[in-house]
Amino acid sequence: MPNASARLSWTGALDGLAVGAALAVLAAFLGEVRAPEPLLLALMLSGALLGAFSVTRRMLNVGAGVLAVLAALCLLTPVLRGPLNALALSEAPVKADAVVVLGGGVQCGTRSLEDSSAARLQRGLELWRAGYAPTVTVSQQSDVFSATCPKMSDIERAHVAALYPQGGPEVLTLRSVTTTRDEAARVREYARQRGWERVLLVTSPSHSRRAAALFRSYGLNVVSVPAPETGFDMTLPLPSDRLQALRTLAYEGLSRVKAALGGTPER
Repeated sequence: MPNASARLSWTGALDGLAVGAALAVLAAFLGEVRAPEPLLLALMLSGALLGAFSVTRRMLNVGAGVLAVLAALCLLTPVLRGPLNALALSEAPVKADAVVVLGGGVQCGTRSLEDSSAARLQRGLELWRAGYAPTVTVSQQSDVFSATCPKMSDIERAHVAALYPQGGPEVLTLRSVTTTRDEAARVREYARQRGWERVLLVTSPSHSRRAAALFRSYGLNVVSVPAPETGFDMTLPLPSDRLQALRTLAYEGLSRVKAALGGTPER
């Protein structure tokens, strides 16, 4: 007869199911997750399976406990301030050939720009008005996100046209982009066609260092001039700010892993 500690435990399976569900929700919130429903189901079933047996149940409980302690540390103290600041690269703007405004996101229901996109466009137009460059680029998201969602580039172009019916900047579109790597490739094409020697790169602070490094890996001379952060206070005074910072750090960490697995950029 099998040892009692090794027997299947339906109570443990239910506990594991709950832990798996909590981990799935956390992963969907923190990570770059395109399809959270399959992830939720997979982690719930995995948790139930691990919780059904005593040995794996102990491992699951220890792992969940460690994760809870780390999450509490991140939410109750500004410990993430240093890692968050390390993501940002802010350089003084200089004369350039173009201002490259990287895509943020679109609110499909309201057909408007997300706050990060609006802040980036505003920063790009500020640089144009200050005379740093005559041209501004905007990004057109690929249909892989949503074929029915309005194009970010169309909304941004309409916004620029409304602000400057005459005498506005030259606006170029980086067509059908899915990632920052796509945007870098499109900018490189324009640079070769138009003889650009330097561009000003505008994105969110937490994305700025990684984006600048990626653009430079494509042979582009970029100066990083990020827009203000709109999602949270980067000094992290409140738990809500720290939660958003944790999400940002997780997203950027996953993005770096994906970039490392993707190999070198196309030449």
